[in-house]
Amino acid sequence: MNWFSNLRPKIRALVSRGHDVPDNLWIKCTSCGAMIFHRELAAHLHVCTHCGYHMRIGAKQRLDLLLDPGWQRIEWPRPIVDPLKFRDRKRYSERLRENQTKTAESDALLVGQGSIDGQPAVVAAFDFQFMGGSMGMAVGDGLIAAAREAVQHRAALVAIPASGGARMQEGILSLMQMPRTTIAVQMIKEAGLPYLVLLTDPTTGGVSASFAMLGDVTLAEPGAVIGFAGARVIQETLREKLPDGFQRAEYLEEHGMVDRVVPRGELKATIARLIALLTGGRAARDTGAAQAS
Repeated sequence: MNWFSNLRPKIRALVSRGHDVPDNLWIKCTSCGAMIFHRELAAHLHVCTHCGYHMRIGAKQRLDLLLDPGWQRIEWPRPIVDPLKFRDRKRYSERLRENQTKTAESDALLVGQGSIDGQPAVVAAFDFQFMGGSMGMAVGDGLIAAAREAVQHRAALVAIPASGGARMQEGILSLMQMPRTTIAVQMIKEAGLPYLVLLTDPTTGGVSASFAMLGDVTLAEPGAVIGFAGARVIQETLREKLPDGFQRAEYLEEHGMVDRVVPRGELKATIARLIALLTGGRAARDTGAAQAS
């Protein structure tokens, strides 16, 4: 037996180990194409360490990022599933089950109640992975539930849309969520509570045409696509070349549609500061009084 025969089992062992290595250890940035180790990316809040591109994150990650530890999930009664018995290539009910399995959520909205750096808040965050964050009856009911929770706890409401718009499989019932969510916002304003909106990539369609543009203060993440119709549709309709950066967060900030573009790492402190300013420090005083008693 020669030296290579003795070495062969060790080579096979090294090669076989490669089958146990997960295929998602490295994530490619969709903007610059750089490969980033998944732990490094998570440590940087899923912001590319090479070009600063803000990658899309799920609703649960949003709530963990903004709310202080110990926040509570808010549930609400679910509406009738597939009220129109809609079917294209698949039944709507089947699409719902597939997305529920994929995201481990019942629909595209997650609501959490807690505090942001000590400031009482209710956060309603969309998950774009669930049917493109589309807004159907369940999402409309969730935003109303979030508004009621905020009024009950005298807390600010923070909405974080990431949506392609209304859910076509629910037809007119999905479009009805636009005025319903507007009424939810009005509940907050009548109660004298802050309503903040954080626009993320993407915020489009019926979502951008309703509650997403009604905030007392409107923030956006860098590079987020924000608009109603797609840029290509607008360009073909106007038959004119659109400006560079059209429908991006920075373009909207420059033209007064967004108050400020805030990097993801600064969001929590910025939103907490805004809530304190809009409430006149009421939350901090209430917390101090509770601790003193």
